[in-house]
Amino acid sequence: MQLMSRRSVIRESLGLAATGVLACPHIAEAAPTTATVWQVQGFVPEEDAAFRKTVADYELASGNKIDLSVMPFMALNQKAISALTSGEVPDLIFHDAPATILPQNAWDNRLVDVSDVVEVQRSNLSETALLNSTFYNSATKQRSFYLVPVKQACEPFHIWGDLVAKAGFKLSDAPKTWDAFWDFFKPMQKELRAKGMRKLYALGMQITTVGPNDGNGLFAHFLIANGGQNIVTRDGKLHTDDLQVREAAIKAVTYMTNAYKEEYVPPEALTWNDADDNNAYHEKLFVMDLDGTLSTELAMITNKKAYYEEMRVMGLPNRNDGSPMPAVQGAGGGFIPKGAKNVETAKDFMRYFMQPQVMNENLKNGLGRWVPVIPQIVKDDPWWLDARNDPHRSPYVHEAVLGPTFPAYNGFNPAWGQVNAEQLWGVAHADVIKNGMTPADAVDKAFRRTEAIFAKFTFG
Repeated sequence: MQLMSRRSVIRESLGLAATGVLACPHIAEAAPTTATVWQVQGFVPEEDAAFRKTVADYELASGNKIDLSVMPFMALNQKAISALTSGEVPDLIFHDAPATILPQNAWDNRLVDVSDVVEVQRSNLSETALLNSTFYNSATKQRSFYLVPVKQACEPFHIWGDLVAKAGFKLSDAPKTWDAFWDFFKPMQKELRAKGMRKLYALGMQITTVGPNDGNGLFAHFLIANGGQNIVTRDGKLHTDDLQVREAAIKAVTYMTNAYKEEYVPPEALTWNDADDNNAYHEKLFVMDLDGTLSTELAMITNKKAYYEEMRVMGLPNRNDGSPMPAVQGAGGGFIPKGAKNVETAKDFMRYFMQPQVMNENLKNGLGRWVPVIPQIVKDDPWWLDARNDPHRSPYVHEAVLGPTFPAYNGFNPAWGQVNAEQLWGVAHADVIKNGMTPADAVDKAFRRTEAIFAKFTFG
């Protein structure tokens, strides 16, 4: 076995042990240290318990200590931004959606390069996970790893299967292309209202001007479905001058605003935050929506009838031209701010976490809301694809791991984070719905602002 410095854990092979038990790593002799870690609160209690178990197992294996603070998503975001700005930082921040923070702070040279940590498992990681973990540093004039990825997620469709049946339809009849798939659910609204569900809508479409994430994610899917995937390319360049990208954006805004104006979408969707569509789904305010992770279902896991009999999760149909639709994927994990006092201990903890057995156990204990960044894990462990024990996990894993995926645009250029923060796509929808603009004019307005934001970021 090869030893690592500072009480480092041994690099494990990719193969999962048949028993699922992690072999005890050999620890280098050195004085124990304590790393301060900020962790985002899980969506379900099992995720927090899983993280605490990983911490406890690491402490036992290494002799090091983790001073752990767990806080809600928005609180962690605010505290992390404040810390990175002031320089009063923890040793490690573990985040579900680091793309809201990392691109700009990598650009500003405020993060520790973690390439040496990622390198241990680099050959085993999915290409999308790697792209979601590299960011451009304007000081070094190059991209590098600033996130240690251990989990990833995508956006599946969440559907009330019992409502589909009640309306007289079969999900097996759903079309295989994007717009037609959404159209399939529209007639159900009339049928269900005729059966007494007078406040029900067909679509839970988050065309919000509030955000922070859901409306941006929805627009990205519609853009890609219409052929606009290359609005930002890996070199960080913006392509709003590409006629195909512009046409895709116009088609996306046209479809979504028409669905709203035709009253297939709840009127309050224009001001939804990221939790509002989940709550509306649980209240059966609509038949289906597209939203990130399995949080929608796991929030109701104690309701056995709803979870196992009524809810359905489906992956993505093809793009409108019939070609495979890649799932827009984000990665989660740990990053280290510059100024951290115990960088090596923070790195050591993340090396430990990246071991396939550790990663797998942690994510399984968290009920599979997040999936591994190492595809081989879900191929080797039947738990991930066993539809008999959980009806939702298998279609989710097929979309997030086994099907085509595409990284969040934030990693290509931090300017995209500012575009999303300004809710330019939600504003475009509102310009059509409330201000009477044509979809083409609304898109051109959004593109002009996007171009102004991107002009501030020059890649060397």
